[in-house]
Amino acid sequence: MEKVLLKGNEIIGEAAIRSGCKLFFGYPITPSTEVIEYLSAHLPKHGGTVLQAEDEIGAIYMCYGAACTGNRVMTASSSPGVSLKQEGLSYSAAVGLPMVVVNVNRCGPGLGGLGPAQSDYFQSTKGGGHGDYRLIVLAPSKAQELYDFTMEAFDLADKYRNPVMILSDGFLGQTMEPVILKERPEAPAFDRDWVVDGAKNRKKRILASYSLTNEIGEANNLIWEEKYKKIQEEAQRWEEYYTEDAEYLLVSYGTTGRICKSTVLNARAKGIKLGLIRPITLWPYPEKAFIPYKDKVKGIVTVELNTGQMIEDVKLAVECKVPVHLFRRQGGMLPTEDEILEYVENKFNLSAVEEV
Repeated sequence: MEKVLLKGNEIIGEAAIRSGCKLFFGYPITPSTEVIEYLSAHLPKHGGTVLQAEDEIGAIYMCYGAACTGNRVMTASSSPGVSLKQEGLSYSAAVGLPMVVVNVNRCGPGLGGLGPAQSDYFQSTKGGGHGDYRLIVLAPSKAQELYDFTMEAFDLADKYRNPVMILSDGFLGQTMEPVILKERPEAPAFDRDWVVDGAKNRKKRILASYSLTNEIGEANNLIWEEKYKKIQEEAQRWEEYYTEDAEYLLVSYGTTGRICKSTVLNARAKGIKLGLIRPITLWPYPEKAFIPYKDKVKGIVTVELNTGQMIEDVKLAVECKVPVHLFRRQGGMLPTEDEILEYVENKFNLSAVEEV
């Protein structure tokens, strides 16, 4: 292991190389461009190939074709670019192709701006393209998680034969932090009897998503539905922070989840029993995390960089047994820990709590 100082996007690139990624297809877009730049400089040294496609649509279909061969494949972009990839992601999920997709989220809608945002939550977690499909979505909050989660993403993609998204943002992607470059354990062995790698000595394999009859279409959708249920049961992940005796909870992920830890510490210093649930998997959403608290806490605040998207999943997770409120910033603006705490105090009338 070695400890180095890298920009967030570069960390993703280094983790991909050490995960055995052999093919990267992408198109530059701020604030994700350093991913393709880093891989262009370093992946060929490790026997891999980087190709700048003509556009984001071309890039995702290059990933589709390359993933059919069983190689580890990745693409990266930012919000408008990821929008262009949605049809290809739907096709990839339908065929069961493992690949890793990085979204360094910038603010929108439309072309938007270059600042950090979480406004792609719906797009990422609800299936941004057509049809009933899901992406596994991981939400890092710091440099080490950018590295670790990228490595895990490739294994999850292979395990479940499904695209996996790393949902970063403009702050994480552009911030330089120290990271420990861990060596990846030997990759688990996964079923590869679907791989298209030549059919001279076996029956030919066809990877296609078109259903010739309604009966076949329903049968296929039931297979995918069962897979998604399995992922929901097995892959939920989250972090809890000062939740044991919490009377109030913050729920936040990524960059704002990181800020909320300071808010919790500041609240505790004032005698307010505040805790944090930080989702790590945005899909499957960690509903299990809320089971001990939905009949216990007095209120919840989601902290988001959007107009309120994750709050819907929080309300579902607590079955509307707890009041859930939203504190948000938009347009690339980040909240401070003091702004979040002031909102919590005002919303739950806690300003009278004595400092300890």
